[in-house]
Amino acid sequence: MNPDITRMARALNEWLWQHEFWLPPGITWEDMKESEDIHYPQPRDLLLSIPFALILVVIRYVFERAIALPLGAKLGVRDKQRPNAQPNPILETFYSTHCKNPKESELISLAKQCDLPVRKVERWFRRRRNTDRPSLSKKFCEACWRFTFYVIAFFTGLAVLYDKPWFWDHRECWTGYPQQPLLPSLFWYYMLELSFYWSLVFTLPCDVKRKDFKEQIVHHAATIFLISFSYCANYIRIGTLVLVIHDASDCFLEPTKIFNYMKWKKTCDRLFMIFAAVFLISRLIIFPYTVLYNTYYYSMEIFQPFFGYYFVNALLITLQLLHIFWSCLIIHMVYKFILQGTMEKDMRSDTEESDKDEEKEKVVEKEKNGITCFSNVTSSNYIQRNGSETLTNRAHLTNGHVKER
Repeated sequence: MNPDITRMARALNEWLWQHEFWLPPGITWEDMKESEDIHYPQPRDLLLSIPFALILVVIRYVFERAIALPLGAKLGVRDKQRPNAQPNPILETFYSTHCKNPKESELISLAKQCDLPVRKVERWFRRRRNTDRPSLSKKFCEACWRFTFYVIAFFTGLAVLYDKPWFWDHRECWTGYPQQPLLPSLFWYYMLELSFYWSLVFTLPCDVKRKDFKEQIVHHAATIFLISFSYCANYIRIGTLVLVIHDASDCFLEPTKIFNYMKWKKTCDRLFMIFAAVFLISRLIIFPYTVLYNTYYYSMEIFQPFFGYYFVNALLITLQLLHIFWSCLIIHMVYKFILQGTMEKDMRSDTEESDKDEEKEKVVEKEKNGITCFSNVTSSNYIQRNGSETLTNRAHLTNGHVKER
């Protein structure tokens, strides 16, 4: 390797791992060295999360096809038959390179290029977008996998933290910080959660995309940064509280989706109301007090601010802003439910837009056909009424010919 590149890499590594970034004033990496009896978090441990994440991806693949897909079929989850778009190189090129939802002027231009009516070009794009949208069985399988993981992760977190003092007294998060030994149970709990969020990043291109896709990416990135930095800076105690609080509401969100895909409307509505209550309480009340206030205020009783203090708080505030964003969506859906008595469809999903347009188009065609049919019926009745004399003055011969009387 080039010596200059080696020197630059070494200088970057030394700069990145300065103890001023990661540890409180007065503490160096020498103070965090391990012994036979005491183990501290080591940054290199985080590399294990990558192969574990790939293992989770494989487990998910097997789970969805061997368990979730057959389960969905037995519970009546059926994919809607959608008409495919006819092959058209010009429209396909525009769809792939420009945009998936062209404006009216673009539709007119494309219609001229293809020598097709604008309505057919519009229908082609609608059906092409439908092809890219996930099927109902895919969404069901994804919800089943996430539900399974969140339940396992949440109860694992409770089992790990139940006998820990900081779970009951949040000031204990900072007792002895940063020289807090790493327990094996905390290590594996952290690896489980970090590996799962890495697996979500790896499967992002294949997962169901909703309107809050960008917010989901920000959420995954903030979570991975938060877990990784909190591990390196030994913020593990506060990090475990963040993980448990997040998993609590997710345990109710995924089954709500599952029952929605199964068309169990009443069960879905009840579960959503439970989810909304747990989410709003855990994310807007418990999280700010247990985590944000704890990290921002109580930690100052132990050490002076440093880079890690500001960085962790910035990540936690980012998560809280996302909580507020999703809370607004949830409150809006609950408000609609109170007014209408039925739950509005997921505001983050845009999978129904094209189907509604297709239905509107069919209704228009039916109305046109109905008018034509009605005019035919009235015309025949008119003939029968006004042409009765002509008809009665005719006699049918046995050979089928008509003879005038």
